[in-house]
This record gives sequence, C-alpha cells and structure tokens, in this order.
Amino acid sequence: MSDTFQALVVEKTEDGTSAAVRDLTLADLPEAEVTVAVEYSTVNYKDGLCIGPGGGLVRNYPHVPGIDFAGTVEASDDDRYAPGDKVVLTGWRVGEAHWGGYSQKARVRADWLVPLPEGLTTREAMAVGTAGLTAMLAVQALEDHGLKPGPKLVTGAAGGVGSVAVALLSAMGHEVAAVTGRPEQSDYLTGLGATRIVPRADLAETVKRPLESETWGGCVDAVGGAMLARLLGQMEYGASVAAVGLAGGSHLPATVIPFLLRGVNLLGIDSVLQPYENRVRAWARLADLLPRDKLEEIIVPATLSDLPKLGEDILQGQVRGRVVVDMNA
Repeated sequence: MSDTFQALVVEKTEDGTSAAVRDLTLADLPEAEVTVAVEYSTVNYKDGLCIGPGGGLVRNYPHVPGIDFAGTVEASDDDRYAPGDKVVLTGWRVGEAHWGGYSQKARVRADWLVPLPEGLTTREAMAVGTAGLTAMLAVQALEDHGLKPGPKLVTGAAGGVGSVAVALLSAMGHEVAAVTGRPEQSDYLTGLGATRIVPRADLAETVKRPLESETWGGCVDAVGGAMLARLLGQMEYGASVAAVGLAGGSHLPATVIPFLLRGVNLLGIDSVLQPYENRVRAWARLADLLPRDKLEEIIVPATLSDLPKLGEDILQGQVRGRVVVDMNA
C-alpha cells in the first residue's frame, strides 16, 4: 500500500476558496475503520457546491470533496470488509462534512459502505452513483405504491437522476415521456428509451385549474416548484410522483385537490441516510435492470484535474448524463 497519493483539495484563504490536485499521505486521512483504494468517482450538484467559490456545504478546511466513490478495500478494522473487497459509497454527508472520494485513497466508516453488487464494475457503479441510486429508489417507491398503466413522466430528464430514471423505466417496459429544456438532448433521451420528448415550457407554467386530464401513470420529478405543482394535476387516479430534486425551486404553488379528489401520492426520496437494506436492494436491482449499453451512453469520462471546471459546469446546468472520474488516469 503506497503511502503517497493524489487528491483534489479545497482550501480556504482570505480571498475565498480554491481547489487543486495535491499530494497527500495516509496520515492525512481521517480516522475510520476502512481504507479504500478509490478507482472511480463522479460529479453531483453537491460536489459543484463544495468545489466552487465559497465552499458550499463545506465547514472545515482543508477538505476533499466527492460524495460518491467506488474502489477496493486496502485495510479494514471491521469484520464486514476485508482487503480486496469491492465497495461503493454514496451519501452519509461524505464529501461534505467528511472527506470524500476525490482522492486515490479514502478512509471511511464501515457502516457507510455497500458491497459492489455482482455484475457491476466500479466504473459502472460510478456511472450510477448517487444520481442513479436516487433514480432506483424513486422507481422502487413508485412500485411500492402501485404503478399505474399510463405513460411515465421524468422531469429534468437529461440530468443524472433523470437519465438513469429514463433508462430504468424503459428497461422495465414502460412508455416514458422525458421533460427537458434542452431540445438538443432529444436524440440522447430517445437513445435511453424515451418515447416522447416534452418541452420544459409545456409544464413550466402553473395553471389556475387544480386538475387537468389524467395523463401520467407515475412520475420521477427532479425539478419541483411550479412544474411539480402543474404535473400533480395531470396524474392518473391513485398515481404517485417521486420527488427527488428542486432545480425549479423549493416553493410548491399547489393545492390539496389532486390528493383529495384523485388520491395522488407525493413521495419524498432521500438517498443520503437510506438504511443499509434499502441501499443493497436498490444496488442489486440496478445491476439487474440497467442496460449496460445505455449506461455507456450516459458516461462522460474525466480525471482529477478536470474536477474544478466540472464543478462550475454542473452548477450552470451544463453537465449531461453521468461524469465518471478515473482516479488513476
């Protein structure tokens, strides 16, 4: 086990924060039970906040961001993991309150890890990452509440959660309508399995009528705000919306009428503190359901040195699909 490795380190000065690739040693890592040789990570919106000016969610410096990683256990003081085991980490405020995965080495609590599911590589796992795990948790929640027969809607469809949700629902045999404000992404979304592209403008405006025609048998919503309020009135009787994001704002200008007259369910999806059993179930289904060819279409390759720019890009909505960061490239 080499003592020296590289990591993206965010430091704070009187002029603000800056992020750069630095050399670290094992002695720099926090105390925890399991040391992992990180092979791949990815880029999420939270990562952009932590890398960017001001540090976003970071409270203590210097800091290593990266809320997701996958790799191989190098050392473990916990019986659940042994050297050579392949593992995945998402959530638990790693990369925010705790040092994260933008590093060739990471040391974390055993409780935060999940065994890499059989059939997935560490690279594929990071094409999934928090975004894909969230998408799977959303789909499972829709299933648990009884998916209706109508077309399924995915908002923010060209983003990380949306891309995986489109691919998953399509692989499960559902007709999928993908909402996007970027018409140039239409071919990308149809390639993932979308059968219809819905321009964002068609759903962005709140209407005065609390109920419209029953159109959708389920929805994974990454936008929130006025769009979520609008689509609630378009759901089939008893259908559910899994809310996973708030790109369109946290305010919900809706009425209770869709819930009272159509029995619509609004399901909140959290991926940060999900219990271990739910994570294992979701990862196993991802390994089973997600088409590898479509997963490959989602991947945008990157290296450690690309991360400062990618952090800016994702905050500006300029990242499509899933960035996969090769820690050793």
